[in-house]
Amino acid sequence: MASPPPTDPQTRAEALSVAAKALRSAEHVCVLTGAGISAESGIPTFREAQTGLWARFSAQELATPQAFAQHPSRVWQWYAMRRAMIRAAQPNPGHAALLNLALRVAHCTIVTQNVDDLHERSGVRDPIRLHGSLMHIRCSGGCPGSVPAPEEASTEVPRCPTCGALMRPDVVWFGESLPMGPFGAARDAAVACDVFLSVGTSNIVEPAASLPWIAATHGATVIVVNPSMEGQRKGPSILPIEGPAGVMLPRLIAEAFAGRRPRRQAE
Repeated sequence: MASPPPTDPQTRAEALSVAAKALRSAEHVCVLTGAGISAESGIPTFREAQTGLWARFSAQELATPQAFAQHPSRVWQWYAMRRAMIRAAQPNPGHAALLNLALRVAHCTIVTQNVDDLHERSGVRDPIRLHGSLMHIRCSGGCPGSVPAPEEASTEVPRCPTCGALMRPDVVWFGESLPMGPFGAARDAAVACDVFLSVGTSNIVEPAASLPWIAATHGATVIVVNPSMEGQRKGPSILPIEGPAGVMLPRLIAEAFAGRRPRRQAE
């Protein structure tokens, strides 16, 4: 396993150097991404998207099971608007750097709190989705499985072909629990990895916020890449790299694997 640094680096350059060395010797890297990496592609956060016609609605009126039960068309249109924003966006250099990382280590698990599809469009296969996918819909009545969301804009909420219930976005709403399968897989990866890379997240919202520190307690080096380190934990095994993912991740991956060929090819 990669050895944690003995002390916190005092500069970003030192942090990059130590983090690159940890990645270079790692066999299993677990990555957790948050809203920050998507924001660099122009995708607004939930609250940032509450502008214009949507500014008068609270989160409780747009993203809860109760809101959907009471005003399904309103909720459907809100998510259709956000889906259109995602489709207009493109993966950024931070996404590309994570694909580059996944191609160069023996095992890489990418866990995301985001509901967009930018990881997949960058070439990453099967990221673990803690909050579901806005690009898919599922039956509100509980029928298993999900299907791709319709591409055409419509105010009419589609119905489940099996039971006739309304279809809803396949995302975790406020008041709902994270799906245990994905979270269990993410926790297993955090326990097993020797480097944990946290990207674009404040690491405040539980239970996802616990993942880096679970990794640290099991001996992993934790690398935090975020524009701000406010609220982030500190410790001898935690490397803070302050800055945007689209800038810092390419630098980190380039330094870690300079001169090394990929272990596998992108599909």
